[in-house]
Amino acid sequence: MNTNTVEIIGYYGGDVTHACSAWTSTNRELSSEKLDRLPKLLKYLAEHRHETPFEKSALHFLVTTDMATHIHFLKHRIGVSLNSESARYKEVKEDNFYIPDDWSLEWQDKLKTYTKQGLKLYHECVEGLVAIGLDRKRAKESARFFRAYSTQYQADVMFNWRSFYHFQSLRNKPEAQREIRLLAQEMLELVRNIEGQPFKYTLDAFGL
Repeated sequence: MNTNTVEIIGYYGGDVTHACSAWTSTNRELSSEKLDRLPKLLKYLAEHRHETPFEKSALHFLVTTDMATHIHFLKHRIGVSLNSESARYKEVKEDNFYIPDDWSLEWQDKLKTYTKQGLKLYHECVEGLVAIGLDRKRAKESARFFRAYSTQYQADVMFNWRSFYHFQSLRNKPEAQREIRLLAQEMLELVRNIEGQPFKYTLDAFGL
C-alpha cells in the first residue's frame, strides 16, 4: 500500500519567457526597464485573458496515482502531454495500490482485501490465459480487468503554464476529489519552490 506521489522533473521558461512572447509584436529585446515591468505586464495579460504567451513554458512532473485519479489527469489532455505506464504492453509485477487514509479502518481493510484479491487474480489470469493458448500480449491486456481502481500507475505529465493554471483552477478546489486535490496542491508547491523562482510573477498574476 502506497500514497500517491508527485515530483517535478523539469521545467522550461517562466516569467521572462511569457513576457518575451507577449513582446513579439513590438520588441523582444530585454532591458532593465522592461524587466522592471514584468510583474505589471504579466498581471495585465492574466487579467485581460491574453493567455497565449503563457503557453510558451513547460512544467514536467512524474506522478504515481491510483487509476481513478489518473483518469482526472486524462481529462486535461488538451494542453497536457501525458505518457503513462501501460498494463496492456507491460505485465505489471509490482502490486502497488492506494487506500484512502480518511476512511475508517474497517473500510480500509475491506478495500485492501478486495484489491489484493484482484491483483492475485490478475497474475493468475495472465498465466491461465497463456496456458489455454492465448498469446501473452492478449493475456496481459485482458487480465488487467482484474486490476481495481485503487491500483497505482506511474505517469509522466507535462503542462504548459496555461494548461497548468486551468488544472489548478479545477482540481485545487475544495469540491475537487480529495486525491487529485492533494496532488494539485503539491504540484503548486513544487512550482513555487523551484530554485530562483522563475514563475514568481506569473504565479502572482494568476493569484496562485
